[in-house]
Amino acid sequence: MVLIPESEQRTRAKRIDLLREHLDRRILVMDGAMGTMIQRHSLNEDDFRGDLFPEHTSPLIGANDILSLTQPSLIKEIHQEYLSAGADLIETNTFNANRISLADYDLQGKARELNREAARLARAAVIDAERDDPGHPKWVVGALGPTNRTASISPDVGDPGARNTTFDELSEAYIEQAHGLIEGGSDVLLIETAFDTLNAKAALFALSTVLVETGLDIPVMVSGTITDRSGRTLSGQTPEAFYNSVAHGVQPGRGRPNGLFSIGFNCALGIDELRPHIEELATVAPLPISCYPNAGLPNEFGGYDETPEHMANVTAEFVDAGFLNIVGGCCGTTPDHIRAIAEKVKSRKPRKLPEIQRRTNLSGLEPVSIGPSALFVNVGERTNVTGSRRFARLIKENDYETALEVARDQVQGGAQIIDVNMDEGLLDSLAAMPHFLNLMASEPEIARIPVMVDSSDWDVIEAGLKTLQGKGVVNSISLKDGEDAFRERAQKVRKLGAAAVVMAFDEEGQADTPERRLEVCQRAYKILVHEEGFPPEDIIFDCNVFAVATGIEEHERYAMWFIEAIRKIKETCPHVLTSGGISNVSFSFRGSPQVREAMHTAFLYHAIDAGLDMGIVNAGALPIYDEIEESLLTSVEDVLFARTPDATDVLTQIAGELTGTSERSHQEDLSWRELDVEERLVHALVQGMDQFAEEDAEAARQKFSSALNVIEGPLMDGMNVVGDLFGSGRMFLPQVVKSARVMKKAVAYLVPFLEEEKEGKTQQPKILLATVKGDVHDIGKNIVGVVLECNGFNVIDLGVMVPAEQILETARKESVDVIGLSGLITPSLEHMVHIASEMERTGFETPLLIGGATTSRAHTALKIDGRYDGATVHVLDASRAVGVVSKLLDKESRESFLSEVQTEYQAERERRSQHRPRARLLSLAETRDKADRKVSEAYRITKPAEPGIQVTEVPISELRHYIDWTPFFHAWELSGKHPDILNDATVGDQARSLLSDAEDLLDRMEAEGRIRTKATLGIFPANARGDDVEIYTDDSRTQVCAVMHNLRQQFAKDGRPSQCLADYVATVDSNQADWIGAFVVTAGLGVSEVVRELEEANDDYTAILTKAVADRLAEALAELMHKRVRTNIWGYASSETFTNKELIREAYLGIRPAPGYPACPDHTEKGTIFELLDAEGTLGVQLTESYAMTPAASVSGWYLAHPSAKYFGVGRIGRDQIEDYAQRKDWSIEEAERWLAPNLGYDPDEQR
Repeated sequence: MVLIPESEQRTRAKRIDLLREHLDRRILVMDGAMGTMIQRHSLNEDDFRGDLFPEHTSPLIGANDILSLTQPSLIKEIHQEYLSAGADLIETNTFNANRISLADYDLQGKARELNREAARLARAAVIDAERDDPGHPKWVVGALGPTNRTASISPDVGDPGARNTTFDELSEAYIEQAHGLIEGGSDVLLIETAFDTLNAKAALFALSTVLVETGLDIPVMVSGTITDRSGRTLSGQTPEAFYNSVAHGVQPGRGRPNGLFSIGFNCALGIDELRPHIEELATVAPLPISCYPNAGLPNEFGGYDETPEHMANVTAEFVDAGFLNIVGGCCGTTPDHIRAIAEKVKSRKPRKLPEIQRRTNLSGLEPVSIGPSALFVNVGERTNVTGSRRFARLIKENDYETALEVARDQVQGGAQIIDVNMDEGLLDSLAAMPHFLNLMASEPEIARIPVMVDSSDWDVIEAGLKTLQGKGVVNSISLKDGEDAFRERAQKVRKLGAAAVVMAFDEEGQADTPERRLEVCQRAYKILVHEEGFPPEDIIFDCNVFAVATGIEEHERYAMWFIEAIRKIKETCPHVLTSGGISNVSFSFRGSPQVREAMHTAFLYHAIDAGLDMGIVNAGALPIYDEIEESLLTSVEDVLFARTPDATDVLTQIAGELTGTSERSHQEDLSWRELDVEERLVHALVQGMDQFAEEDAEAARQKFSSALNVIEGPLMDGMNVVGDLFGSGRMFLPQVVKSARVMKKAVAYLVPFLEEEKEGKTQQPKILLATVKGDVHDIGKNIVGVVLECNGFNVIDLGVMVPAEQILETARKESVDVIGLSGLITPSLEHMVHIASEMERTGFETPLLIGGATTSRAHTALKIDGRYDGATVHVLDASRAVGVVSKLLDKESRESFLSEVQTEYQAERERRSQHRPRARLLSLAETRDKADRKVSEAYRITKPAEPGIQVTEVPISELRHYIDWTPFFHAWELSGKHPDILNDATVGDQARSLLSDAEDLLDRMEAEGRIRTKATLGIFPANARGDDVEIYTDDSRTQVCAVMHNLRQQFAKDGRPSQCLADYVATVDSNQADWIGAFVVTAGLGVSEVVRELEEANDDYTAILTKAVADRLAEALAELMHKRVRTNIWGYASSETFTNKELIREAYLGIRPAPGYPACPDHTEKGTIFELLDAEGTLGVQLTESYAMTPAASVSGWYLAHPSAKYFGVGRIGRDQIEDYAQRKDWSIEEAERWLAPNLGYDPDEQR
């Protein structure tokens, strides 16, 4: 115990009373961003270290929390600025001051001290402010951030059950942090920016413990964060589900204030985007609501643009709408924002707290609310090892993946809560329960509903509860072990934020008669509600369903007694729910599923009428009461109500005749096939269902006068619907591509009839698309083509590596209406400039579209638009293509649209021409003087275990674990990171469907073996000479076989070294024998043939999918080979054990920089790698004239092993380095400028 002296407790209590008084009568204002204000001071490493940490082993720059110790006057000054601006509540500078986050800086041992001193600084600032203005009290809010770990999200895409922290680890960290905040003088504690609700629940659990230990009653605020416009937290919850999960707040014990002081949202979105989410909270929470958002969404430079005036005006609108009690700002906000907000709200009335009807509010990813008007709640029972032999077998065989299908079937069958039980003698239930619950959390369709943690072992229940981010249900607690144990467990359930099933079971045993059931339940109600303060709506009484028809006379009335007890409990125990294990009633007939299912339905029918709220039942195996055969229903109810002496015998005879099941099968819904053919075609197009495309095309041809009328009628009608849905954001690219597949199949069927009809079709606008010369990447271009086709345009796709002359010749020959150029690698930009120049020279006036990953509006405005007098438009992504092309081809809107584009381009040019503050370029001599030769540090070079070249083929099955799916979704223009995107409210369904298709495709790739993945790599003796690295034929190091040419950063960097990749290799004169690696991998072998076949079959969707998956496989292979190099082949990190997420985050030692990327921007260096490894001979991978690799699903690069090696960007370089590099490469200056054009820090034309 760390009890606070009574005098201090009284002082604190007065301040809290004053806080509540002010909150009742006015809007309270929080401060703004601490980080934004710190950044304004441009602190360097020495500033962060201060006088206290001069010798600290880890860099401290960016560790804002440490500034409370090293720069206390600065932090206090920021607090004072916000207090002067009108803030009532001042947050401590402790967002990351927990031992988990501080471990990144090796500061975990400073956690408590940091929090204590940060709170003291805030307290000192408040004291000064109150002294200067005694009539305006202020309060210190101790901030507890979310940490940099997530308790309910896997860090490893290949292992969804993995977690990088636990509930207990988080709780311990928060306990330590909270003690420091309280010792420093915090009036309030705030759990903020909660992106993972389980982290927030761990914090609440910790604060409950701290309040018990200190004896203080400190108000606790919770503020979550909605991470994007999907309207969900990062861990997938809706606002109401989030509130339900944390509404229990702190629970310091009997008779103490508990719950939450306030609930709200902060960070992430700007204030405009937060409105619906704040409104939702205000509707469901009988608490003060806080809102302190960012100053808008980050702009392209990571800054924030929302003005103080705008934030203040919208905040006032929220207040006037009755949403808010506490306001403020988060990232990007300043004292100016807080001043404007405070001025706007000072005379406005705070939100009145609403009276909310008592209901049992549970949650998974989504809320479940159960009350008087709610329908019966099905609790899925099949994920129970004691009740399902199949589930038990799967768990024992460690087949958790298939076991998840059991859970999914329960949800799809109608379960609103899912019961999970792992009580089996040969099973480690304590490990199995949280593992399975973690796996369930990774499946959004399952995780959307609450979980009932079911076990007879309390330790298993507690472990399960500490795994749930939502508000679940404990099954169960009872008075069986006496009142003390009952109270203790009830308190723990409350602290962990769950409801509880309370069994009608006491020290004397299970209650069976109506009287005993009522007696036990009323006693439990009195203890829980009146003595322990347990909310009655979170009590679910299970009145014990026993088997009937056992042959024992006293058992005959069990079903009747249960129903009678339910009715009396609902009458005498207000607000509670009732439940039961429904299948128990039919246990005597376990050999006859059909009889059992009829008994369950009939029993439920009558129990629900008596007031039963929920039941554990297999929802997929319940026949409809009115559809049970009359004679069976009569016999069942004779047994349930003991209506005849021979009821059991009669039903037993029937059971012997009926051994089948009435469980409904999940069959494909083909009712749409009964629609008219026009409606069938539209339905198939919108749903992307191609299995009937030819059949319906023929039916439509028979009905209409010509094949052309079918195309221009129902087929185009359907595609118009698809286009409208896509344009409005209700349909996503993968679905559009599937729709195009249906269209193509139908049109392909109709083409022969079109030719016979000899009727001219109305001319569609022609769009020519091409990936420019030297570039082989075309996924994005293909998607654009499909989207345009879906909207009625005639697309001519010339493919990849298309020379300028072919593009222009085809455009002229086909009289195209628009030309679209695509490219991925930086040399493609110069090809686009060349094509624009040629179009101008040859008199074209056709509009030119520019798109691709390396293109930008700025490059288009500065480099392309000026070369061509015709319309030139940069297209950001496929979703914009239709709108751009439509405006270009519409005579009425064309001129105004082009005027807007030119205005934007001119603004871009003017912005670029202004002398913006940019780091000056050092001379090459200066920058080399600033070099930091990393190997001069204490570093033992590891000689490779397997030097030389090796070639290997890796099965796709081994690569699947290493796939980073996030770029895959981006290729389809679905925004978000994997796996969070799968829970996204807007694109989650489509993301899951797309991932499922990709997984199915991977299965086929494995089975068919047509697409192969191969790699070649080598580890070679090497040493740096200047900025280059010499690679030797053997370890004698006497003969150079190749040279890796590198560039060095030239911009001034405030004392930091100017980096070059050669710095990570020992120099020739260091007397250290260093090494370097090179690699080429491909997953493109066989892809072109497969794609060609798919395109010939009009299956663009699978063709694009194949390319996209191949790209991911290539990156996965590069990741796997790098891991093998680190751990075995080179062996410099033989003991590493990283998760896939950590691999994606590049947490390992060493780097694998690729030519053409920021650290080595020269694409031609790929040629050195290919020659070293004979990649063309061993893999069949080639380089184009622009040094793009073909097949496109290929990756190449270098391996550098030094532990300090990090990725960086060379950035702008000067003319002197271009001259030096040209000499080293034996190039002309012009060649060097052409290949390194994106990096030039000068205008070549002005230098000549």
